[in-house]
Amino acid sequence: MDGNYYMIHDYLIFIGVFAIFFFLTVSIYLFSQNQKFKINNAKLSEANKIIQQQLNEVQLEHIGTKLNPHLFKNILNSVQSHAYQTYMSLDKLANVLDYILYESNNKFVSPKEELNFALSLVEINKIKINPLFDFRIKYKIDKTDAIFEEKVFAPLISVDLIENAFKHTDFLAQDSFIAIQMELQHGIFSMKVSNKASLKNTLEKEKSGFGSQSLDQRLKMIYNNFYALHKQSKNGIFTAELTINLAEFYDKMRYS
Repeated sequence: MDGNYYMIHDYLIFIGVFAIFFFLTVSIYLFSQNQKFKINNAKLSEANKIIQQQLNEVQLEHIGTKLNPHLFKNILNSVQSHAYQTYMSLDKLANVLDYILYESNNKFVSPKEELNFALSLVEINKIKINPLFDFRIKYKIDKTDAIFEEKVFAPLISVDLIENAFKHTDFLAQDSFIAIQMELQHGIFSMKVSNKASLKNTLEKEKSGFGSQSLDQRLKMIYNNFYALHKQSKNGIFTAELTINLAEFYDKMRYS
């Protein structure tokens, strides 16, 4: 009787030890598999980020290839329609073409370069309007700002807002106008463009244009949470306001 008791006791101890050993073995195996899964997941996540970044760059390049010819066409149409101001317009056009050919291919330019380009673009577009037309432009640029000459501004960002104002304004209306404001203060760039919209161009058409879509895409892909773009149409007046926190974006670029 005692022999059987000891045999059962030893058997239970063996079963217990085996169960503990089996549990530890399975735990170690699952832990190692979990670590491998985490490592593989991290690698996949990093690869996905690289692919997404490359995709964004391809999309931006694709947008640029469409944007530049579109811009050229509008500029040349303005020059051609007013031959008597050709000399002045060609001088401004030379500045614009230099910027497009030599600077726009860069991922970033300085606010100084983009603002000079924007002002030249405005002057070219002014050629096609009556000298008595209500056109207003104001700019407040702090040239001592730390980011004024830093490569932090995506080139040609200002094109869409300026081009749309001239393209969709009702120049025949007595109360028609175009107003452009640009500021660079404390590392923040802001641009506000308002115009008396033509009855032939509704807000829906404005949103559906290639230029507007490309601007939205570029801003989202490049500046993400560092920008705000608001558009509205009220009482026949279309207004677009763009704000980019270049200072915070520059800090992210430097420390990421």
